[in-house]
Amino acid sequence: MTGRRFYLDWNASAPLLPEARAAMVAALDLTANPSSVHAEGRQAKRLVEEARRDVAALCNAKPDHVVFTSGASEAVALVLTPDWRMGRATLTYSKLYISTTDHAIVAGGGRFAKGDVVELPVDGNGVLDLGALKNALDAHDRSAGLPLVAVHLANNETGVIQPAAKIAAMVHEAGGVFVLDAVQVGGRLSLDIAELCADFLILSAHKIGGPKGAGALVGNSDVLMPTPIATGGGQERGHRAGTENYAALAGLGAAARNALAVLGQAEALRDKRGRIQDAIRARVPDAVIFGEEAERLPNTVFFAVPGVKAETAQIAFDLAGIAVSSGSACSSGKVGASRVLKAMGHGEDISGIRVSIGLSTGEDEIAAFAEALDRFMSRRQAAA
Repeated sequence: MTGRRFYLDWNASAPLLPEARAAMVAALDLTANPSSVHAEGRQAKRLVEEARRDVAALCNAKPDHVVFTSGASEAVALVLTPDWRMGRATLTYSKLYISTTDHAIVAGGGRFAKGDVVELPVDGNGVLDLGALKNALDAHDRSAGLPLVAVHLANNETGVIQPAAKIAAMVHEAGGVFVLDAVQVGGRLSLDIAELCADFLILSAHKIGGPKGAGALVGNSDVLMPTPIATGGGQERGHRAGTENYAALAGLGAAARNALAVLGQAEALRDKRGRIQDAIRARVPDAVIFGEEAERLPNTVFFAVPGVKAETAQIAFDLAGIAVSSGSACSSGKVGASRVLKAMGHGEDISGIRVSIGLSTGEDEIAAFAEALDRFMSRRQAAA
């Protein structure tokens, strides 16, 4: 090891942007409650509302359709509920339909009872089975309540993108609400809520270069809204009580501005991803690249080396100074197969390594990854 580290795990958390850091530091110099009416309070409130406008612009939404949360997990818990309000009227959504490859927080079902969460299959590339979705919606008992469908726009492991507009058309025809977990997409692909035909988008600040502990639920309107979890102070127009963390939100706003500004550079990300895939193929001709035949995020490669446990390879990369992720999940010290790969039809004997990059990922980092993979494979071949 040279002592230098190379970070290739952007899907887990993107590095904090200098612009976000500067915005947060400046905000920390303020001493006020955004709900206070004096000048200091109005200054803090201005930071919150500027961030709201920035997040809305990223999604082509209206600022008053943005509800700030402590992160994507809270946004999921807020929106995945059977209980909704339309003005003074109440509505019930009796079933939650998700895909078998959705993030664990969505798979948890939010405020739905476990028995009311229905998992729908995906194909071998991880794309939702639209036929299964149609059958589920056709069979849905509307006398008990309406359907709510929540899926990820892009999978956090494979990067595979779902056909959002097609899903939305089916959901809306059934009278349901369509929620998109868009956590992995900001700054990589367009997040236009109208083009995606989504009713709600879920965002996380630290996935786009903002701070941990900030996120948002973005609506296509504010007519129909989930019942709040936290009530009391009336912040966020009554949808989420609690004094706003305006320093974190200032960082989120700066990150959202950057994410919108760099959208035109997706091809540069695809080019870097292509070079990483070429390096893998050159050193591991029989490597499996998951979701390769589907549309994917331009920054993500999830691959397996046949006969090699992902944890073994991940440790080798880490010792070589390279941060990547394993596709396996750990619980209570027990390593298990990726639920995403299981859902895609792979057995428990296969696991993956995820390489995820950003626009600032340099040629030296890609070269270091290729060199580390070369050394790893050479050692394995020598030991065989």
